[in-house]
Amino acid sequence: MALRYVKFIAGGFFLLCANYCPAAPWAQWGGSPDKNMVSFEEGLPLEISGGEELEDREGEINISTAKGCKWVVALGSESYGTPTVGSGLVLVGTNNEKPRNPSVVGDRGVVMAFREKDGAFLWQLTAPKLPGGDEVDWEYLGICSSTLIEGDRGYVMTNRGEVACLDLKGFSNGNQGFQEEGQYMVGPGKKGGKAGPTDADILWTYDMIKELGVVPHNITSSSVALVGGKVVATTSNGINEDHDHIPSPKAPALIMLNATTGELESVEQAGISKATMHCNWSSPCIGERSGSPAIFFGGGDGFLHAFDPTGKKLEGSSSVMGEYWRVDANAPEYRLDQDGKPREYPSYRGPSEIVGTPVFHKGKVFVTIGQDPENGDGVGMLSCVDVETGKTDWTYKKINRSLSTPSVKDGLVYIADFTGQIHCVDALSGKALWVHDTLSRIWGSTLVADGRIYIGTEDGEVIILKEGRKLEELGIAEFSGPIYSSLVAANGTLFVQTQNHLYAFEK
Repeated sequence: MALRYVKFIAGGFFLLCANYCPAAPWAQWGGSPDKNMVSFEEGLPLEISGGEELEDREGEINISTAKGCKWVVALGSESYGTPTVGSGLVLVGTNNEKPRNPSVVGDRGVVMAFREKDGAFLWQLTAPKLPGGDEVDWEYLGICSSTLIEGDRGYVMTNRGEVACLDLKGFSNGNQGFQEEGQYMVGPGKKGGKAGPTDADILWTYDMIKELGVVPHNITSSSVALVGGKVVATTSNGINEDHDHIPSPKAPALIMLNATTGELESVEQAGISKATMHCNWSSPCIGERSGSPAIFFGGGDGFLHAFDPTGKKLEGSSSVMGEYWRVDANAPEYRLDQDGKPREYPSYRGPSEIVGTPVFHKGKVFVTIGQDPENGDGVGMLSCVDVETGKTDWTYKKINRSLSTPSVKDGLVYIADFTGQIHCVDALSGKALWVHDTLSRIWGSTLVADGRIYIGTEDGEVIILKEGRKLEELGIAEFSGPIYSSLVAANGTLFVQTQNHLYAFEK
């Protein structure tokens, strides 16, 4: 039985495991609370392609030229957030360079909602850019978060340093919760617009910048998790534009909000922000420790942290998450040189933060280190940590910096690094079994599904390998744009998101 659907009951915090179903949604980043990039879908297509653009309609794909394509839709000009699938919808983070609401133009962060069965556009969230420019909200990056789907609600991190809760039915059931969507879309201090049927119905937002003094670096990124009726969110608190200090060293790197009301429930106070090298972009993972739920978080300080989601109320402050343990995800020689002096960040042999998401699997947490892609290549490391002791079972150093989240199945760990190499490592010993070089950059993560490993590259290729201890390439599918997100398999369909398009493939 696989830990794929995890439900936490507030007060008791019981961890329930259900038998997996071959056809299932992919309702959050990583597919489930444990963030293991493994799907149990079967009958997925092997022969796929991105097709060609229509000659008379720029940016639109001639679907007849895309092998195995069920439907394809155009997104904005840049799309980094991996799609999620659930409640009959596909939700995608992008920008506003292909406006669906003609009255809201210009650079915005966007979440687009499409009907799962045919790709019909339904509605979108449009979030204005933050004042402060690229230092806090880089132009055209859009919304980089994957929306977590829970029933008729969606939870997403916007580019404005917010956690937002959306009514997935849009305005079809009236305006619920928050009532100022028109004003929200145009931004503070501007003449309010009017929200229409193709706009998002916002239930609530929580402003981390206003409420907690968070200063995001470049962009608010990462995706939320749910535990015990609480939203667990990374704040993206980081360094300043000149890269010489942390403007808000006491602000939390991780928070919990009431999923119903959006009220602050708890914060971490483990000193992560003060020790952050660049930014906190890793998404939280929910697993189990000593029979109870635990949060595993990859910090901007380069440590893997384990927190108690119940929190402890301290006098004169918000509830604080208790820290079970922390373990350095960097090798000692990455921190200090041969003379015992600290290595500079972001030097090639120096330390890194955690960007990819930790993965919980059978009492272990698997995590890599990495940096902002602008910092280039450098030494990396994959670690396997015991959740009970917080001790490292093994480390694997034949990997470069990684932005990716591992996939763990049948005693094997599949992980990509930024240089474009895909590594297969024995989950028990940490021994390398094989390495495949894609000859391109990789920003996304491996998806293990239907006996295969799917992953996209910056050169616009989907690499398909055979799952297992022996390396075998099954195919390469070509697309017209780079692929920065991860592939998703849900309800018998393989979803591929390029920089400009979202494809749905069926066998």
